[in-house]
Amino acid sequence: MIKNEKIKAAEVQLTGLNGEDLGIMSTREALALAKQHKVDLVCTSLMSSPPPCKLIGAGAAREEAQQAKKQASKSPDKRKIKEIRLQLQMEDHDRDVKQSQAERILKKGDSVKFVIQVRGAKEGEAGKAWAEELCKALEDVGSKTTGIQVSGKQVVVQLDPRTRK
Repeated sequence: MIKNEKIKAAEVQLTGLNGEDLGIMSTREALALAKQHKVDLVCTSLMSSPPPCKLIGAGAAREEAQQAKKQASKSPDKRKIKEIRLQLQMEDHDRDVKQSQAERILKKGDSVKFVIQVRGAKEGEAGKAWAEELCKALEDVGSKTTGIQVSGKQVVVQLDPRTRK
């Protein structure tokens, strides 16, 4: 959050203390208005031109920043991506263990990225087929986020947990 003299824009879209729209004015005028009311001029976003700014009491600006930070930490998209590495030459039991491990991770709410190690184009096709089998076997607990990507020495696919309603 950028405050007062640190705002570098020539003009700003200003909102008053009570939320009223004061229109577009030069940054100098907005700063003078803020000093007149003994409050801070706070820039809320730098993504538009002119940047939207508002007049906020000194304590309120700090409190608002803390609220925004707290809200960001509660974001529902805090899931982790767990990578499971596989090889085409694995035994069936090992494949089953990796699949059940992925199922457990998806049920916990984290994403799974399968990375299947392959050698050459023929193994690439086999790896892609196996990735499709894995996706089909886990479709009740997870859904594909990305398509199956075959690149050189590996086949990669990511599954996100299904949202329960």
